[in-house]
Amino acid sequence: MPESMQEKILAYLQSKLPQAKNLVLTQFSQTAGGWSHEIYTFSAHWREDDQEVTRGLCLRKDPGVGLLRNLSDLKEQYRVLQALGPTPVPTPQAYWYEEDPVLLGGPFFVMEKVEGEVPNPWSRVGKQYYAEAAKRDKLPRSFVEALATLHNLDWRAAGLDFLGVPDAGADFAGREVAKWESLIQQSLRKPEPVLTEVLMWLKANAPATRRLAFVHGAYRTGNLIIKDDAIVAIIDWELQVIGDPMYDVAYVLSDLNREGSPLLSCVVEREFFLDYYQQLTGLSVDLDVCRYYEILYMMRSTAFWLSASGLFAEGKNKDLRLARTAYSVPVVLDMAAKALGF
Repeated sequence: MPESMQEKILAYLQSKLPQAKNLVLTQFSQTAGGWSHEIYTFSAHWREDDQEVTRGLCLRKDPGVGLLRNLSDLKEQYRVLQALGPTPVPTPQAYWYEEDPVLLGGPFFVMEKVEGEVPNPWSRVGKQYYAEAAKRDKLPRSFVEALATLHNLDWRAAGLDFLGVPDAGADFAGREVAKWESLIQQSLRKPEPVLTEVLMWLKANAPATRRLAFVHGAYRTGNLIIKDDAIVAIIDWELQVIGDPMYDVAYVLSDLNREGSPLLSCVVEREFFLDYYQQLTGLSVDLDVCRYYEILYMMRSTAFWLSASGLFAEGKNKDLRLARTAYSVPVVLDMAAKALGF
């Protein structure tokens, strides 16, 4: 009888923890949140030096072909978490990375499972959770503080320059446009005239970056672990770059992440976010630059949904959620067209 995934992971952990006696895994589950990777969470229990040890763990595995196709780098994510470990940026601790696909069917890494909750901002329960939390002030403050901590990080000292450092001027914006255009080219199944116009506009209007920072790339509720109304970990590290901090600010400001809420990312008022962020970072938010990046995010979202629906249509990924994303493409392109006055 073939080994189950749980049995394979147990055997792997035993090899990494030779001192662990009577090692067992409980609360083993595969989460439904990952679109680019398979994610498993579990508790490991063992006896060591006459002490009972329990550790919550999370395993992130390459599925072969995920949402970002060849633009997702699992080893890079692991290296980022390792680099952030000693810094003030709240992240899970990274433990082990394995390249060999024989072990579990693809490369993977194991990290700490941070205790807390990640309410889905697109669900009815999640919307209610964030609306109530916003009234208590602590979570909105923590939301801004965690982003400011990220942008205030000395990324060179943290050893994050392996991500690539853009040149001065508009190089960062140009890199991002080229990256997501390449995903579109891999995924496009029919002409999209509005998308062509959006890409032309983005290339012609790329802004200069005033100061480089370490940027998450998708900073929002849903990618944050919350405990007692505080951000205890930033997760989903697959879009991070060294680039313009306004890129993250624009993502927070974007209507894409509101789900009809009057609050940014469903949890923080716009004026408070801008004022507190500028106070904590010393940066001046340029709303014209943010508008550019908001439109870039619309293009990026279109790239995601074209890729997702294409993978399903091509039979490369059987996740039914990917099939539904085809309906999101015209919605996001309509938003982009209106933003540009088409």
